[in-house]
Amino acid sequence: MNDALAHRERIKSKKPIFVYQDAHKRVEIPKKWRKPKGIQSKMRLKKKGYRRCVSQGWRSPKEIRGTHPSGLIPVRVFNRSDLERIIPGKEGAVLAKGVGGRNRMEMLELAQKKNIRILNLKNPADFIKSYKEMFEQKKQQREESKKKKEAKKEAKGKKAEKKEEAANEEEQKKQEKKEKDKLLIQKK
Repeated sequence: MNDALAHRERIKSKKPIFVYQDAHKRVEIPKKWRKPKGIQSKMRLKKKGYRRCVSQGWRSPKEIRGTHPSGLIPVRVFNRSDLERIIPGKEGAVLAKGVGGRNRMEMLELAQKKNIRILNLKNPADFIKSYKEMFEQKKQQREESKKKKEAKKEAKGKKAEKKEEAANEEEQKKQEKKEKDKLLIQKK
């Protein structure tokens, strides 16, 4: 297995980039592969000094074809049950993009317990640590915003009470004035 991986590395290090016949000459020709089909095409005829064509010689050994550079078979994981089915020595987990933060955390912790390698994360322990810190910060921000909202509600309540008191005082003054007016009218 290790020999095959080393062989694949050697092959892929020498492998050229396969592109259209005159991709380097014209901008409008895309940088992707199409087989040259011209009758007098020097590239199709494999002449010296022309671009290389795709052939089986550049292919990976059959037993490791489609594997990760570490030699593990990549398996996409969407939830905990998918992760539990993975065989630790042969397969490696690739966490799906759509997995949310909390589920991702749980899955990473489970993978660490079962010694399952996560292929699309370099250092899962650092990721877990940073995510926990971020989660705590969000929690603190939520608590602070709650306190601010409560303080605003209390301030509004106090303002409303002050307005009511002011309104009550005005009403009392009006009533006192009416009573005084009545007394003055009665005296005449």
